[in-house]
Amino acid sequence: MTRSLIQYIALLAVLVSLVAVFSLLSENFFQAGTAVSIANQIPDLTFLAVGMTLVLVIGGIDLSVGSVLALSAAVFGVLMVDAGWPMWAAIIACLLTGAVCGLASGLISVGFGIPSFIVTLGMLEIARGGAKEVTASQTRYIGSSVEWIGEPLPGLMVSPAFLVAIVIVIAGQFLLTRTVFGRYCVAIGTNREAVRMSGIWASPYSVSVFVLSGLMCGLAAIAQTSRLSTADPNAAIGIELSAIAACVIGGTSLMGGRGSVISSLLGVLIIAVLQTGLAQLGVSDSRKQIITGIVIVVAVLLDALRIRLDKTEA
Repeated sequence: MTRSLIQYIALLAVLVSLVAVFSLLSENFFQAGTAVSIANQIPDLTFLAVGMTLVLVIGGIDLSVGSVLALSAAVFGVLMVDAGWPMWAAIIACLLTGAVCGLASGLISVGFGIPSFIVTLGMLEIARGGAKEVTASQTRYIGSSVEWIGEPLPGLMVSPAFLVAIVIVIAGQFLLTRTVFGRYCVAIGTNREAVRMSGIWASPYSVSVFVLSGLMCGLAAIAQTSRLSTADPNAAIGIELSAIAACVIGGTSLMGGRGSVISSLLGVLIIAVLQTGLAQLGVSDSRKQIITGIVIVVAVLLDALRIRLDKTEA
């Protein structure tokens, strides 16, 4: 049995165990309505987790995803509400906004050799400020024209945003495991110097990963805007930590060189089930943060232990 398969089984076991525990503790948890609610709430975090997985695999990190999401959503809302753009044009502008932010972070980080957490920390402030400037710090109500993206389809019980998220997860996993691009990303995260000595120019691959992360922020902005019916410049504060947590819980290493997009989706589901279950039990937000933080710390400790075991075996 491969290590990847063991990891998937372990994550599924954790997910099923959480569902079983909350089903015993709350009579309202094990219902179709809860599953539908979770499925239609996770697309934005799933998009961010896909992009974050790729960034972590190359040994980087993107702390700006929440703010870039807010800026992309702000552009989307202002163009539709204030400028009267058609939805398809506003969606393209939204995606381009995210991609440009990712391109800027990638070029500065890779081009000047600055650690990505410093560059993206700066982008976090720039994008959040940009979102407030674009909207004059006012929330834009878009309404029913975008709500269909986040509402369950008749007969399917899941939204178009959820279906797109699943397609993106499959595409991301294929990109990471079945393409030369993905293999180079893993090699860059494992040993960048060895990649350079092999004659491979790593910089374009690294920058492309940040562009993809920004593009995922644009998709997440559309998903969140459709779910909330509004474009809020103060939205998604702190969601970058949830995206990182989902990846780490899914087994993606903070040290780079290892990751799985499908495992990150399982990490997203574990977080969503944990938060929904705790909410149904009436646990306060502060205690939910503490419990979620403990889960993240345990996941990081397991990652550190896994790295130590790998070095011992080597």
